[in-house]
Amino acid sequence: MNFDFDREKDRAGGHRSKFDNMQAFCGLTPDTGIAMWVADMDFDAAPCILDALRADLDSGYLGYFGNPGPVTDAIRGWMQARHGWSVDPAWIRFSHGVVNAFAMTLQAFSDPGEDIIVFSPVYHAFYSKARAMGRGILESQLVLQDGQYRMDLDALAGQLTGKERIAVFCSPHNPGGRLWDADEIRALAAFCAAHDLLLLSDEIHMDLCFPGARHLPTATTAPDATPRLVTITAASKGFNIAGGETGFAIIEDPTLRARFDVAHKMMGGTPNRFGMLMTKAALTEGAAWSEAVRAYLGGNFALWRDRIGALPGVSVMDMQATYLSWVDFERTGMAPGETTARLHEAGIAMSPGAQFGQGGEHWHRFNIAMPRRRLERAIERIETAFSDLQ
Repeated sequence: MNFDFDREKDRAGGHRSKFDNMQAFCGLTPDTGIAMWVADMDFDAAPCILDALRADLDSGYLGYFGNPGPVTDAIRGWMQARHGWSVDPAWIRFSHGVVNAFAMTLQAFSDPGEDIIVFSPVYHAFYSKARAMGRGILESQLVLQDGQYRMDLDALAGQLTGKERIAVFCSPHNPGGRLWDADEIRALAAFCAAHDLLLLSDEIHMDLCFPGARHLPTATTAPDATPRLVTITAASKGFNIAGGETGFAIIEDPTLRARFDVAHKMMGGTPNRFGMLMTKAALTEGAAWSEAVRAYLGGNFALWRDRIGALPGVSVMDMQATYLSWVDFERTGMAPGETTARLHEAGIAMSPGAQFGQGGEHWHRFNIAMPRRRLERAIERIETAFSDLQ
């Protein structure tokens, strides 16, 4: 089956955050700017998802969602077929998006005034949500080795104060696009066991690996972590259905699940009807679309890496997953504010790296999930903006 990812559409004015909020974010309008910030793809959703929504609308009934069994069965089938993970539907708890599941986990396993560990630079919502809930943040800065991020668990051990309750693991990594290897995952799990930490594994980008690459779920890679492991994920990123605000936690250990359920009852509610229907359609009928979009994204990244990485002083981090490219401008000799200003003047709405915590100050994150001709225009604008570099 062929899918048209090259087709360009005017997305402005349709209550789409990436476009309608761009002017408030950085002063650019959809008419003049190219949106490379919010993490969703500028592609139509898979036909099977659109068909599922149309069928539900045609029924005329838009009440509360019931009978989640077919959705949990879809999750179980997808996890087994795609990731080799045997998930019991009884382990699944639905949430209003993955950030909501993140908040539930903090509510269940930590108290205000206690700390969570993040491996920075990392997804900015970890910071904002934790602080809003009164949790402190201990940043363990990732180390750049051979162009890839590595965790420094020895250094982290020296930072611990005894207030830490949860280690947050972003896998695949956002913003670096890193797929962690088995030894790294097991080392982190052992570290959490040694220091009595809950391991919260955010795997929302697990279905965005480029062809030939494979995501390793923490649950299958470090099974000894089960008594302290909560995995949160969704179909939202892999299938571009974030507007459905539907995620889920997978918790195998019954004691952990019982503690999570207390927070789930406090903060949860009836699942989003459309999000559940989209999740079911994606995970039962969307495999061909998933394969096609991942191949297209891989082609986009190859083009982006070769062109942007050729700019003097600019380094594009290699990535194996996601569509969020992490680009280092430090060797240009410019201050972060100057690179931000140049990019905005060029009409590029990207995410400044300082949002992602320690280690991100000289970087910017670019969403490259768009029709290739639009990506080429973005590249041309950036090349022009930095044409004076020697």
